[in-house]
Amino acid sequence: MKYQAIIFDWDGTLVDSTARIVESMQLAAREAEIKVLSDFDIKQIIGLGLPEAICQLWPEFDLGDDEVANMRVLYNKHYMSDARPAMRFFDHAELLLGDLLKADLDLAVATGKSRSGLDRAFRELKTGHLFRDSRCADETKSKPHPLMLEELAQSLGVEPGAMLMVGDTTFDLDMAKAAGVDSVGITHGAHAQEKLESSGPVHMVHSLKELKEWLL
Repeated sequence: MKYQAIIFDWDGTLVDSTARIVESMQLAAREAEIKVLSDFDIKQIIGLGLPEAICQLWPEFDLGDDEVANMRVLYNKHYMSDARPAMRFFDHAELLLGDLLKADLDLAVATGKSRSGLDRAFRELKTGHLFRDSRCADETKSKPHPLMLEELAQSLGVEPGAMLMVGDTTFDLDMAKAAGVDSVGITHGAHAQEKLESSGPVHMVHSLKELKEWLL
C-alpha cells in the first residue's frame, strides 16, 4: 500500500451526526431570531469551522460580528444537549479502524469540530486512543485551507504523498488537493456524489465497508 497514514473527517464520515448538527443550528437560529434555514442548506456547510459555517449560512454576518459569537454559543448549547439526536458510528467504522491499525497504518482526524467537541465525542464513543493525532478548526485554519493536513503530516512524520484523506464534503477533498494529499469521497454524509466528484478524489465509496475493501 502506498499510504502510511489515513486521515478521517469526523462528522458525516466516521460518525452519523448530521441530524444533530442540522437540528442544533436550526434551534440556535430560532433562538437568535434570525432566518431558520433548511436541512439541505445546513448540510452544505458541515465540515467548515463553526464561525466560517455561520458566515456562509448568513452572509450578512462577518467573522467578528457579535451575532456570530452569539450563534456559536447557542449552537454549542444545543449541540451538547442530551436532547439532541444521539451520535453513532456509521456501520463498519470500528471494524475498519481496527483493521487499519492492524495493518500498521497511522490514523488521525481532521475536523471542523471544536477541540472540546471532538474530545467529548472521543469520550462518548471511547475511540480517542485509536488516533495518533487530530486537528480541529478552532486550533488551526478551517477547511478547505490545507494547514490541518500540513500540521498532521509534520506531526505523524509522513510526506503528504503517503497520506490519504477520507471525507464526505468538498471541504475535505479540496483541503487534501491543496495539501498534495490523495482523497477518497464517501457519499453517506453531507454532500452528494456529483459534488464530491467535482473535487477530484482518487476514489469514491458509498460506505465504510467499501472503503475497507478498497484499502485492504
